[in-house]
Amino acid sequence: MAKKPKRIVVKVGTSTITNKAGAIDREYITNLAEQIAALKAQGMEVLLVSSGAIRAGMEQLGLAERPKTIPEKQAAAAVGQGHLMQIYSQIFAGFGLVTGQVLLTREDFGNRKRYLCARNTMITLFRHGVVPIVNENDTVAIDEIRVGDNDNLAALVAACLRADLLILLSDVSGLYNANPEEVPCAKIIPTVKELGREVRSAAGGAGSTSGTGGMRTKIQAAEIAMNSGIKMVIADGHRENVLADIVLGRPVGTTFIPKEECLKSRKQWIAFGKTPRGTVAVNDGAKRMILERGKSLLAAGITNVTGKFSSGDMVDVLDKDGNHLARGFVNYNAEEIEKIKGKKSSEIELILGHKDFDEVIHRDNLALRP
Repeated sequence: MAKKPKRIVVKVGTSTITNKAGAIDREYITNLAEQIAALKAQGMEVLLVSSGAIRAGMEQLGLAERPKTIPEKQAAAAVGQGHLMQIYSQIFAGFGLVTGQVLLTREDFGNRKRYLCARNTMITLFRHGVVPIVNENDTVAIDEIRVGDNDNLAALVAACLRADLLILLSDVSGLYNANPEEVPCAKIIPTVKELGREVRSAAGGAGSTSGTGGMRTKIQAAEIAMNSGIKMVIADGHRENVLADIVLGRPVGTTFIPKEECLKSRKQWIAFGKTPRGTVAVNDGAKRMILERGKSLLAAGITNVTGKFSSGDMVDVLDKDGNHLARGFVNYNAEEIEKIKGKKSSEIELILGHKDFDEVIHRDNLALRP
């Protein structure tokens, strides 16, 4: 029998918590609450990442079609978030569970202090026996209301909390080796150990039209989870006793096996938490030093700079072919790096008139991209 996880993040998509009529499915949420209550009775901490705020707002506003403009989506989310939370609160209370709302944006993961504050808040909720219910703050997160935001949000939350297990409950049974709608004989891939080309190809594009997610974004979530040492499972959210079966290690959906050597907490945050503001490309020598010897990035190894960024901003480090090597905080702004690229560290002060650092990105502020 598999070792039971202590801390679990469960994500449900809009298409999973709505019925055929497009309304919030209270019967399904009741079943979900019962399953979560059973896990908590065994001493597990469970956090729920839930989509559906816009859908719930549509229900309250009597809208027949999903809003198309950003302001309309945000208005629907503003109405729907409270309504959705009320539904969760009432239903979960029937099983003796207290819920707490946590609304996050990408900025909460990009700012280290806010990141740690969010983590401490969620852990404190666990300590009080509360089930945190997390959603993207759709009323203010303009560029987050798009395909798959809550798949990635769930993975970022799981990584932030150092969860043992991430479960993505979907309207599909797992990752198939081909699109089952186009290939009737397509089969579920039961286990994924590496996110190679075949796996990414099988993920294809966006899936259901009911929500904003898709299999491609679930693979992105798997990348975060696997490199953070977290097992992830994609499963049919309507399968009977799905959470219990996954926790017991029974073959359900697709399981993504975490890497043995996972990123440490701060490196994990650097790699996945913050949005990069630009890129620096490096030559083969710098690539070897970074990947094989864990060295800092020096100006001499830089061949190209893109984007407008300041000292202290996050950038992606690319090789000469455009492949992502790493991500890190720069010690110089874009204009300065453009001037010193290809130059020795001893030449920086002469070129810029100052030299605050020998390194463009210090190795402590550099995380390798998986």
